[in-house]
Amino acid sequence: MDFGRVMALHELTLSIGPGVTGLVGANGAGKSTLIKILLGLQTPTAGTATVLGHDVAREADRIRALVGYMPEHDCLPPDVTASEFVVHLARMSGLPAAPARERAADTLRIVGLDEERYRLLGGYSTGMKQRAKLAQALVHHPSLVFLDEPTNGLDPASRLDMLRLVRRISTDFKIPVLVTSHLLGELERVSDHVVVLDAGVLLRSSATSQFLEGTGATIVEVLGGTVERDQLGNALAATGLRCHPRGTKVRIDTPPPGVDVHRLVRDTVTDLDLALVRIEPDHGHLEDVFTQGAHRV
Repeated sequence: MDFGRVMALHELTLSIGPGVTGLVGANGAGKSTLIKILLGLQTPTAGTATVLGHDVAREADRIRALVGYMPEHDCLPPDVTASEFVVHLARMSGLPAAPARERAADTLRIVGLDEERYRLLGGYSTGMKQRAKLAQALVHHPSLVFLDEPTNGLDPASRLDMLRLVRRISTDFKIPVLVTSHLLGELERVSDHVVVLDAGVLLRSSATSQFLEGTGATIVEVLGGTVERDQLGNALAATGLRCHPRGTKVRIDTPPPGVDVHRLVRDTVTDLDLALVRIEPDHGHLEDVFTQGAHRV
């Protein structure tokens, strides 16, 4: 997608299957642009895309009838109730009046707004507004759901509740989900598959489990703070191990063959009179794709 001086998406080739697919990247990486293209709201300057077998250039209306979309930004009318709003969106999706009211009531209950459905949207908290946006995306029982930054602006507890709802859409209702976020840890927790974008370019697309496989490295934590961490790291480095700080912990790279890392760590901690909290295998994280120059696909 070429905007003249800015290239929003460049040579992006990928497919999205069942389950929850996480689309991760910093703000401006091209996540929202990709969703708008898939909905037929923006025309790509090159290439093709299909959604549920329908071409985005020629069958955008059909796609939007089949897909639920939760936009990132606040778009709720303040002077109507959640019930009125969701019923209206259900009617716009083609449901008759009575089924629309039924579906709206069921969907608002699912997202946790059953008791608040007759309140004006203008009086809703940020968390309640996000749930109302999710309800309108689900009310017509779509075949696919696009959720653009659904945890945006939420406090930690509300964020976890929203992630549980995202997961439930896939597991309980069997609806495939494409969810975007710039928060890496969120998508590790909720996604079956992750697509990583950076400045409009695809860095990696694979099962979440592949991102989180063991790296061969070891993480060690001792009681205390950075002083104790550095004390341990320097002592282990003096034995020939390659060590790096990882927050308040020490990360030990894969050791040479024949080196018993666990024994060496225990002996070093004892010699330094430190208290060992944990020693465990290191696992990959989504952030490693950015910090370690992951391969492209």
